[in-house]
Amino acid sequence: QVQLVESGGGLVQAGGSLRLSCAASARTFSGYAMGWFRQAPGKEREFVAGISWSGLSTYYADSVKGRFTISRDYAKNTLHLQMNSLKPEDTAVYYCAVDRNSLYQAVVRITPGAYDYWGQGTQVTVSS
Repeated sequence: QVQLVESGGGLVQAGGSLRLSCAASARTFSGYAMGWFRQAPGKEREFVAGISWSGLSTYYADSVKGRFTISRDYAKNTLHLQMNSLKPEDTAVYYCAVDRNSLYQAVVRITPGAYDYWGQGTQVTVSS
């Protein structure tokens, strides 16, 4: 059973930091690219950051480049998103997802439709 569980969301003031985590089973985590997406009220789900199965390739949306860092911990089968210099426009529900079509490929896809399994989401609210 594929299971992704996000944590680490919360309320933070503009300029602050949060670290999101996404715990996965070994079968879900190993060998696959993973990504973080977000969805604000009334808006479509959008790509935030992605990382290849090896961790050697990462890709970021322009809106978060230089502020967010995606990483993966193979020992704990956990995906992280370190978010610094947060802005009110970063407010959204954040989702982690796994691209099960990327097995051992050096690819990071940015469209939500490329990802097969999703977590339940964690709310991030940035106050001005």
